[in-house]
Amino acid sequence: MLVLNLCCGNDHRFEGWFGSAQDFESQVERTLIACPICTDHRVKRLPTAPHLNVSHIRAGTKAPEAIKATQAATSAPITAQAPQGELQRKMQEAVAQVLANTEDVGDRFAEEARRIHYGETAAHGIRGQASVAEVADLVEEGIAVLPLALPAAFKGQMQ
Repeated sequence: MLVLNLCCGNDHRFEGWFGSAQDFESQVERTLIACPICTDHRVKRLPTAPHLNVSHIRAGTKAPEAIKATQAATSAPITAQAPQGELQRKMQEAVAQVLANTEDVGDRFAEEARRIHYGETAAHGIRGQASVAEVADLVEEGIAVLPLALPAAFKGQMQ
C-alpha cells in the first residue's frame, strides 16, 4: 500500500492510499481523485519524506552528511503545512457539528424558518437552501439567517 500526500488546485492538503504509483497516476488521468474539501480534481502529489536508514544510530556511529542534509530538507515543509492541516481539521469538525445538530429542510428553508420564528413549530436548528430574495425577506421580517457555504464534499456523507 502506498500512502501519498496530495494537494488540490486550491491548496487543500490530504492523503490518499493507492496500490502503487501507477494506480495513482491512472486515477489522476481519469479524474477519479477529488479533494475532500472542495471536490477539485486538479490533484497533485506532494513530496514525501524518504525512508531513511537510521541503523547507524543504533550502532553509535555518526550519520553521513547526505542523510543529515536530507533530514534538514524534509523537515521544513512538514512544519510549514501544520497550520493549514489544523485549519482544515477544525473546519471539518465545525461542519460536522452543524450537520449533526440541524435538520436539512432543503428548498423549504424560508418556509420552515418562518414557522419556527412565529411559533408554529418548536424551535430547532435547520439548514437548507434559499434564494437571495428569500433571505432578504427573512432578514426584513427579523428572522436571523446565517449563510453557510458548504463545500460540495460536505453536502453528502462525511467520512
